[in-house]
Amino acid sequence: MSPSIPETMRAIEIAQPGAPDVLRATTRPVPDPAPGEVLIQVSAAGVNRPDVMQRLGLYPPPPGAPDIPGLEVAGTIVKLGTEASRWKPGDRVCALVAGGGYAQYVAAPWQQCLPVPGKLSMVEAAALPETFFTVWANVFERAALAPGETLLVQGGSSGIGVTAIQLARAFGHRVFVTAGSAEKCRECEHLGAERAIDYKNEDFVSVVREVTGGRGVDVILDMVAGDYVPRELKCLADDGRLVIIAFLGGVKTQLNMTDILVRRLTITGSTLRPRPVAFKAKLAESLEKKVWPLIAAGKIKPVIHSRFALDDARDAHALMESSTHVGKLLLEVDQKTG
Repeated sequence: MSPSIPETMRAIEIAQPGAPDVLRATTRPVPDPAPGEVLIQVSAAGVNRPDVMQRLGLYPPPPGAPDIPGLEVAGTIVKLGTEASRWKPGDRVCALVAGGGYAQYVAAPWQQCLPVPGKLSMVEAAALPETFFTVWANVFERAALAPGETLLVQGGSSGIGVTAIQLARAFGHRVFVTAGSAEKCRECEHLGAERAIDYKNEDFVSVVREVTGGRGVDVILDMVAGDYVPRELKCLADDGRLVIIAFLGGVKTQLNMTDILVRRLTITGSTLRPRPVAFKAKLAESLEKKVWPLIAAGKIKPVIHSRFALDDARDAHALMESSTHVGKLLLEVDQKTG
């Protein structure tokens, strides 16, 4: 290993499935990049709902991925594996990884790295990969949100939600969202949502039907599932698409299939983490071409709620589980504490 790269690093591991306090600081060997990978010295890492699910023992890393949580980072490339092209040591990148982000170093497929856009800081750049890859893959590719179509986002104040609002608005779509308080609704509307629905005090089905003149929306991005699904079908326009990316409301539901057949509705879903590098590489290419210029120009901005030190990951997880935040939670990684 290069003399400038230490043999060990500080990282956060999951001692056992459980509450946030099972996250603990540890020392691990610095990974050596495999063929096709680059080694990134991490400046910041994003905290995401899948990290919480992994901590609870409900979302194990795919085969070959590190057991250390963390699906997105920003930092500086310090070493190239064989067959890793495009990048060179010293390049500032943000990257989507299958795990290992809560650490001072992480290996990432070179195709899943993107340049830090514009004048963004490393912390801001670390807020991008997981949500932008996810929203682009599900809203714009899987659901094929087309010009002139409308979008409903369940959980508009989440990291996924604030990204979906801004992306859809940037491409000229009407966006409606649900959120859990009047304050969160105001924040979502400030970001570009035409109407934010306080789901604790309003019936989102009635509001969606009202604001669309009874037509419904073309695409719904859903992180709840469960008993939301039959209600969401009532929100869809003919030929509408429901895309499920999480199931915070449960994995089971009951459906009346009549509407699906008569109105040609589509229910689909996906998870990004286990998909192959080639799939994620295509997403990265699309994002760099179509979205990164908008971020560099300041037309889309990362929304960061709180920053934490790496060793305070448990506090970040507690905040994530409280659902009181709007936007992203980030870990800042101090390279002097290895």
